[in-house]
Amino acid sequence: MTRSDLVEELAARFGQLTHKDAEFAVKTILDAVGEALVKGHRIEIRGFGSFSVNHRPPRMGRNPRSGEAVAIPEKRVPHFKPGKALREAVDQRTQPLDVQP
Repeated sequence: MTRSDLVEELAARFGQLTHKDAEFAVKTILDAVGEALVKGHRIEIRGFGSFSVNHRPPRMGRNPRSGEAVAIPEKRVPHFKPGKALREAVDQRTQPLDVQP
């Protein structure tokens, strides 16, 4: 699902919202989540999951072409951990995986 799909779904579910209002609501929520993560805050949405910032320490990597050692600096990356209700819903409602021998 893309951002525009989310806007369409929101506008369809709530007839009183115009497409422009639904777009503004989605943009506002996503901006608020992004700003909170930039500030280092944790966001928890009960029944859905939590967003947090993980710290990755500096490390040595390798250039795959030359095999040369490359220093990779430390960084902070966004992380999503699904809640129990979301994990169970996805597990029960998705199609069985095709298992190939």
